[in-house]
Amino acid sequence: MPKAVKRLGREAALAELRAVVAAPEEHTGNAHFARVAEKLIAARAKADLAFTERAAPAPFESWCADAEQGALAQMHNALRLPSAVQGALMPDAHQGYGLPIGGVLATEGTVIPYGVGVDIACRMKLTVLDLPAAMLDDQPSPLERALLRETQFGTGKTLPERADHDVLDAGRWAGTQLVRGLRDKAAGQLGTSGSGNHFVEFGRLDLAADDLGLTAGSYLAILSHSGSRGPGAQIAAHYTKTARALHPELPKELSYLAWLDLDSEPGQEYWGAMNLMGDFAEASHEIIHARLARNLRAGVLAGVENHHNFAWLERHGGRNVVVHRKGATPAGTGVLGVIPGSMATPGFVVRGRGSVASLASASHGAGRVMSRTAARQRFTWKQVQPLLDQAGVKLLSAGIDENPLVYKDINEVIAAQTDLVDVVARFSPRIVRMADAGEKPED
Repeated sequence: MPKAVKRLGREAALAELRAVVAAPEEHTGNAHFARVAEKLIAARAKADLAFTERAAPAPFESWCADAEQGALAQMHNALRLPSAVQGALMPDAHQGYGLPIGGVLATEGTVIPYGVGVDIACRMKLTVLDLPAAMLDDQPSPLERALLRETQFGTGKTLPERADHDVLDAGRWAGTQLVRGLRDKAAGQLGTSGSGNHFVEFGRLDLAADDLGLTAGSYLAILSHSGSRGPGAQIAAHYTKTARALHPELPKELSYLAWLDLDSEPGQEYWGAMNLMGDFAEASHEIIHARLARNLRAGVLAGVENHHNFAWLERHGGRNVVVHRKGATPAGTGVLGVIPGSMATPGFVVRGRGSVASLASASHGAGRVMSRTAARQRFTWKQVQPLLDQAGVKLLSAGIDENPLVYKDINEVIAAQTDLVDVVARFSPRIVRMADAGEKPED
């Protein structure tokens, strides 16, 4: 404007600016206000992209009797999306980003990166060893040493020697430039665990009846919880940013529910990367359990594992849909899964009942009742240690924001979903390792 005033005079410059504002498309070559014209055209184009939501929200059912308002609002927002078909809220639900943690959403033809979550393919794995359960009480030292020697936790942590696995084959990482660039980081972090609520622990598995290929009784088992580490987080961040850029019309409250069309190039890129992260996370758990079993010279009797931050192509209500389970366990008819509690409360091996209303889903854990910040301000280990002692738990490392008091009662959570799953076995943690305090959570 100062240059235009200098050349044209104040009144003439203002008149020219008014003309540009009135019809910017006619003034993209204007000597003084071309950039103003371009900005106005872009702004008006964005304004013309009106968000068209469903005529009525998609149906959903909730198993969370005490759902916080933030989680409910996020679920209701997701049901407004034009591709939304059906939703469900699990009993451990709490507020997250985009879709709530414990939220399940079926969409048609689209995938939502933040409907999967930041930690793509976060998952559970339980392995039953051929060691006596009595070892947890009589000879815990070898188990403790194995955990300390064979596991690594936290941001950027790697194994002393890189693990070898088919998931690292170069051809599997030959997709996009982003994926190719993450292969070396994945190789370094393969076989390690994240921070936050991620853990590896030994415990007692109690089986009331013959199942899982085992006779009824008590067994020593490994249980682990972690996801796709740094590579998964970078893929989630990149494609969430891409989805948001492709949908500038979304109102603020829906911006983190931005989607990618499955038949588009970005949609196919994300789908391939997400599935690669699923295989990477699965391989990491496999390596962790194999290292522990080898350290203890133990054989494997049985195992159960499942993702709970993922999207699946499934058929529901006669339609092919993408089912996002963000902090939710697949629970199709007969499908086995693991729902953990906390470091001092039991977890459960469950078998799905294929509930139509829940999109064949169940909870992924107990669910938090307070933020990490609030937990760090409120609790000390002196307060929590009696709970660990009462449960017979030896805690090797963890942050105070993961203590049992920050979670819902897992028994109530399981009781709230008896129509979704049947309990097969109960796992009681005894020796627990998590990331040391101060680590940035990855959940």
